[in-house]
Amino acid sequence: MGELKQSKYIDITTDYGFKKVFGSDTNKDLLIAFLNELFRGRKVIADLYYNKNEHVGDTEDIGSVIFDLTCTADNGERFIIEVQRTAQVNLKKRMLYYSSKLIADQAPKGNRRAWNYEITEVYIIVLMDGFRMPDGGEENYFLHDICLCYRDHGKIFYEDLGFIYIELVNFVKAEAELDSDLDRWLYILKNMSSLKGLSKYLRKPIFEKLFQLAEYSKLKPEEREMYNVSLRNKWDAESIRSSQEELLKRAREKAIAEGRAEGEAKGKAEGRAEGQAEGKAQGIAEGQAKIIKNLLSSNKFSISDIAELADVTVEFVKQIEAEMAKGK
Repeated sequence: MGELKQSKYIDITTDYGFKKVFGSDTNKDLLIAFLNELFRGRKVIADLYYNKNEHVGDTEDIGSVIFDLTCTADNGERFIIEVQRTAQVNLKKRMLYYSSKLIADQAPKGNRRAWNYEITEVYIIVLMDGFRMPDGGEENYFLHDICLCYRDHGKIFYEDLGFIYIELVNFVKAEAELDSDLDRWLYILKNMSSLKGLSKYLRKPIFEKLFQLAEYSKLKPEEREMYNVSLRNKWDAESIRSSQEELLKRAREKAIAEGRAEGEAKGKAEGRAEGQAEGKAQGIAEGQAKIIKNLLSSNKFSISDIAELADVTVEFVKQIEAEMAKGK
């Protein structure tokens, strides 16, 4: 496979680039520095250990690189971090599954009573490259720091299970606007492959090492081949995601417009305000069903994909699918 036209630095959000920068003992100081910025002083990691299943995902999705880490804080505390780069479908449920597995795997095979559920802290960190937080609405946060808390007053219920989502598409600061090392890390993650060199805004020893490591010209021939494949895979995944989002947008706009028009017409025909409101609501629901039918007909999405994209339950999608099979 021939080489692509390359920039000076590799894209470190590719699978290969991410593993090269963050995935080895010789470079773990980079990962420790990045993680410490994400915790913003709440935790200070002094050392970390790569567990046996680093780099291994349970799917073949692009961006399925996983680091399973055991960390030691500066106060001696030990905790587990799983760093994920994952596709957006079923994102929240997938991360809940991974965190639950990390907790369940801590249980000894015998003598549970003596263990007494002494669970080590667990944190899931998700680098979201090129897609948005599900159900994020109009929010433009680039860092989502999540824990278990009381619904009524927000007080933390359980501190030792946390999720940090990094939504890179919402990080839009220019170099001159970088106020902290966290800003600098996110800027580099998002823009590395388009940078020409280390600017005065990034001139720190940790970033100097990162830039030297990420120089394309310093890669061995076999490393360049692996990187080129990884870069093409990322581009392919972005193209597919863009096509899916455009298809969904068009289907949703068309179906909702048709449903609203049908609902309003039905309400007017009934000649009363509540009838109009009921008809409009029913029409919108019918419009939502049309969205699902369009997605099912495209044969490009799984049942679970459609449920998440249309913000409905899997059961509802299956119900629409059954109706379509019956010719309704």
